[in-house]
Amino acid sequence: MKFLDQVKIFIKSGDGGAGCVSFRREKFIEFGGPDGGDGGRGGHVYLEAVDNLNTLIDFRYHQHFKAPRGHHGMGRNRSGPGSEDIIIKVPIGTQVFREDKETLIVDLKEAGQRFLLAKGGDGGRGNSHFKSSTNQAPRRAEPGWPGEEFWVWLQLKLIADVGLVGLPNAGKSTFLSVMTHAKPKIADYPFTTLHPQLGVVRIDDEEFVIADIPGLIEGAHEGHGLGDRFLGHIERCAVLLHLVDITSDTVVEDIHVIEKELQCYGHQLLDKPRLIILNKADALTQEACDEVVKGISKKIKGRKIFVISCISKQGLQALLREANLFVKMTREANIMSDGLKALAYDPLNS
Repeated sequence: MKFLDQVKIFIKSGDGGAGCVSFRREKFIEFGGPDGGDGGRGGHVYLEAVDNLNTLIDFRYHQHFKAPRGHHGMGRNRSGPGSEDIIIKVPIGTQVFREDKETLIVDLKEAGQRFLLAKGGDGGRGNSHFKSSTNQAPRRAEPGWPGEEFWVWLQLKLIADVGLVGLPNAGKSTFLSVMTHAKPKIADYPFTTLHPQLGVVRIDDEEFVIADIPGLIEGAHEGHGLGDRFLGHIERCAVLLHLVDITSDTVVEDIHVIEKELQCYGHQLLDKPRLIILNKADALTQEACDEVVKGISKKIKGRKIFVISCISKQGLQALLREANLFVKMTREANIMSDGLKALAYDPLNS
């Protein structure tokens, strides 16, 4: 199954049913009066986040969602029943934008979260509502109110605790495959990874989710190599692991390229904790690795540097424990924030 993280869909809620023009007609009742019922409400359109989806691929061939019209009113003051609502299920982490792709409507971050995207039209009133002392036999009824219709963009941002960034062929997919049960495609050429991948890391009886996005290139924040879409998947991460090929002749320049893209993309990515990971240490001697680390430390100060090898598994445990510390701090901060929000809305404390 291919990964799809952006799609445009059409939404239309149901129109309201029309009111009825009817008069009571029974034996021995010559002037029964109006008894037309009201029309029923049109169907609403809801979005609901569910935890058993991880892509928007279902919307590739089903892009139009229309709720049914409300039923019309009937005689004997019988109102038409409202139509059924439709519920569109999307993955957790889906953001909904207006057609301009800039106006955010809702961000569905939690399983079970439901949002009313388009409200169904109200039903029209029957002629019994228009009876008066001067017009006792009205032949007027309202049509149903129209529903809402518009296009929206669905954009999926993966829910992960740790994000992997780096230039193409830095070893991110190998790192993910070694530390998790994920099976990304691995090869010795750039852009092997074409779609974001997720994996679950287990360390010291604790777990966190790690996301591997395709390699970034210069100009990624402007959309080069679809980098702007891939960077969106790491906006929610607690810490970024910046993987660098230690065998590169331009290690420092490679680090600056990715940091520039994070800064230009915005969304506070550059403010997130980042660990510099020098990968492929098995290809160099210990003395050569130390020399590279020394050179980086002189030009990039105040940053923690890890030297690892996915082949020999050198330094992996220490790296994962460090990343897990940031994940736990972020989770605790979120719990405290949710508790303060709940306290603020507690009627006993208002």
